[in-house]
Amino acid sequence: MLVHRFAMLTAWATFVLIFAGALVTSTGSGLAVPDWPTTFGYNMFFYPISKMVGGIFYEHSHRLIGATVGLLTLGLTVLLWLKEERKWLRWLGIVALCGVIIQGVLGGLRVIMLQQTLAIVHAGLAQAFFALTVSLAVFTSQEWTGQSRGTQRDEPIAEPETRNPKSDGMEKLRRLCVTTTIFTYLQLIFGAVLTHKGVRLDAHLFFAVLILVHVSLLTIKILRNHADHPKLVRPIILLGGCMILQLSLGVGVYLIRFTTFGLMLSFSVTVVIVTIHRIIGAVMFATCLVLTLRIYRLLATLRLVT
Repeated sequence: MLVHRFAMLTAWATFVLIFAGALVTSTGSGLAVPDWPTTFGYNMFFYPISKMVGGIFYEHSHRLIGATVGLLTLGLTVLLWLKEERKWLRWLGIVALCGVIIQGVLGGLRVIMLQQTLAIVHAGLAQAFFALTVSLAVFTSQEWTGQSRGTQRDEPIAEPETRNPKSDGMEKLRRLCVTTTIFTYLQLIFGAVLTHKGVRLDAHLFFAVLILVHVSLLTIKILRNHADHPKLVRPIILLGGCMILQLSLGVGVYLIRFTTFGLMLSFSVTVVIVTIHRIIGAVMFATCLVLTLRIYRLLATLRLVT
């Protein structure tokens, strides 16, 4: 339970970090601090709070939260190697630790090299790292380790000699959910491209339509065929609600960025709309991932008991 709680803490801290990063981008504070790894020549951890004003507040806070996530990831990796029996999960902790180090370096290089491409890569890796921390929280949960002791180890699950209709239906649902998760991640990437370079609005809108169709199909299939699985029903309801909210926010962001409507709004209102739009995208991605992992687990259990 300690490892799971620490993994949950790391995942939530990463979500806060993504929120802080969205604020940095929405407020245009990405280059408010011109040096790295120092902050105006100060050690990052000793920069005076009294000087954290304007864009410096957003950018420096983002750095401090990032450092916190790095320390939490280090602690989680150590805990996994001390207490976790599954070798693949211990190595996944190492991957997470490497990921957070690379992410920190990319963020710093973005500042000193002034490259928009690095900002896009930094944004994409942030979402991938968030997905990894969420996965670690799922893998260390009692739901995952206790659902089926026979599948806890690194042993392949034998295919049943006769096909199970429930297993077949769950397999189709798995493929649909994996596709939706991939589309959601690609949508986040094209959103970063649009934010930092102002291009590929067409791709961003295209994937928005794809995600709408796939989330609708997922919702119908789960509520119709798997309503007795609350572990599937709750996330799909959350995903559907986020989808509706995200479409509304997307319209708002479009009007702000590409029409004169944005001139009618205050800066704070614009920041709120744009930031929430980016955060909901991360929530949708994480929800799709959790749903996919739960379907994988249910499918493994169905195959095991067949």
